[in-house]
Amino acid sequence: MSTTLKSLAAATFLATSLMADAEAGSWQSDAPVLPIEEVSEFADQVQAELAKRGAHVAIVSRVGRDPAQLPRGISYTHVGIWVYSDITMDDGRTVRGYAVHNLYQRANDLDVSDLIQDYPADFFAGAYSLDAGVIIPDPRLQEKLLAVLNSPTYGKVHNPRYSVVANPDNNVYQNCTEHTLNVLMAALYDTDDVDRIKANIRAHFEPQAIEVNPIKRLVGPLVMDGVAMDDQIGTIRTSTFTSIARFMVTHQLSDDPFRMTPVRITPL
Repeated sequence: MSTTLKSLAAATFLATSLMADAEAGSWQSDAPVLPIEEVSEFADQVQAELAKRGAHVAIVSRVGRDPAQLPRGISYTHVGIWVYSDITMDDGRTVRGYAVHNLYQRANDLDVSDLIQDYPADFFAGAYSLDAGVIIPDPRLQEKLLAVLNSPTYGKVHNPRYSVVANPDNNVYQNCTEHTLNVLMAALYDTDDVDRIKANIRAHFEPQAIEVNPIKRLVGPLVMDGVAMDDQIGTIRTSTFTSIARFMVTHQLSDDPFRMTPVRITPL
């Protein structure tokens, strides 16, 4: 193998590893990674904690990959907005519980996303470990978020062109955390104008920086579906659960975010 081909092969391997580690992707899992009984029990545990805290709307994240493989600053790989709702069961009964509003990649086309509602057990079906990050917005913001979720604005701020490291400063691509951030800004500023939302993100939100050397940046989009970086200039910048949590705390929009596992609850 020539030196050039060896270099390209090495770069391809590095790019693939980096992008796989950067975020597990936001696809809808057909079958739980962990035992279904454990997943369902943990999902119920998270629901019970949210209900105990009086949360009608919450931002919840899951771990989709081994945390040891994730870049610094990224702890969670998928985010959804949980809403306390009337849920119709298969037998026709209506129960109260949390419905989850997600942006998921299409299984057969990872460059495209859809807005899909599912439920807590579905949300954690793709989890590598039972570990949730939780943000509970203040009551007034919960009401405003609910209004956005129940309006055409929710769909209007969705860009189906998916990239795992989408830059939230622009609307070229989008991932699940960026859509959540768009919904937050739409609620805060009472707008469905994407240009205005992006202007406010640039003014008030600090994205997570991810270090990627130039050859990884060049090769990554060529070898990975769901990865594009032509919306980036300089350091890779993307939105994450952690950066959203930091934004919420800085602007006094929520109480302290917390981490929840089956055995403990700790501040983030």
